[in-house]
Amino acid sequence: MPWIDSHCHLDAPEFDTDRDAVLQRAREAGVGMLVLPAVAVADFDALVALARRQGLAYALGIHPLSVDAAADADLDRLQEALQAHRNDPHLVAVGEIGLDHFVPGLDRARQERFYAAQLKLARAYSLPVILHVRRSADGLLKQLRRIEVPGGIAHAFNGSQAQALQLAQRGFKLGFGGAMTFERALQIRQLAATLPAEVPVLETDAPDIPPQWLYVKAGEREQRPPSRNEPAELPRIAQTLATLRGWSPAQTAAQCSANACAALPRLAALMAHAP
Repeated sequence: MPWIDSHCHLDAPEFDTDRDAVLQRAREAGVGMLVLPAVAVADFDALVALARRQGLAYALGIHPLSVDAAADADLDRLQEALQAHRNDPHLVAVGEIGLDHFVPGLDRARQERFYAAQLKLARAYSLPVILHVRRSADGLLKQLRRIEVPGGIAHAFNGSQAQALQLAQRGFKLGFGGAMTFERALQIRQLAATLPAEVPVLETDAPDIPPQWLYVKAGEREQRPPSRNEPAELPRIAQTLATLRGWSPAQTAAQCSANACAALPRLAALMAHAP
């Protein structure tokens, strides 16, 4: 079973100089599918074109860190894009959407309004969602109880066991990536080791959230720049999950890929036709 990187920003400017080479390295490493979530309406057209050209999956949404700069009319533009691409097999979710209560100075009320509106669009188009969760799991769950959607993935989850299980009960899988590779990440590693086997999916969030072996400490960044994360790192990241759970690499790939396809049902058919 090929690996699935369930969250990768391959359209990010960090990849502008060598995007095709990055994707080639990922495929050589056995990563057979990438899910590319949008972060802003201005990126939609380029993201869709990239995913279609390379046989990848994409999601359309407005990231909570983009909400303050977004216009109210961007929600209408999102609806128009979902309508235009509703039958596109590469469109697998609404995302990346959610709440960020970590970054200071953000307009939380505006985040809430955009999040709720995008949940309603996901429900209207019968699409799962890809959630951004940073110190905001309770707020996300509150809206999910009010606006039910067809599950999805809680990306880079770092909440409590109780919050994780509540999301799982609502049909969500939880994304584990580079943060899991740090031995100090006790909460994430505990979740990765103990949640039901049907819950974890793998992700890189490339170019962000580098694994331990790529991480550059803040005090060293003047001497060498932070390392860019890549989807080719996914199998090595997955080895941490395999070790934590006592799984073989093959079992880890099969289980996590099956979980990703369960969370994003259009993925299975897309993978069958992947390069």
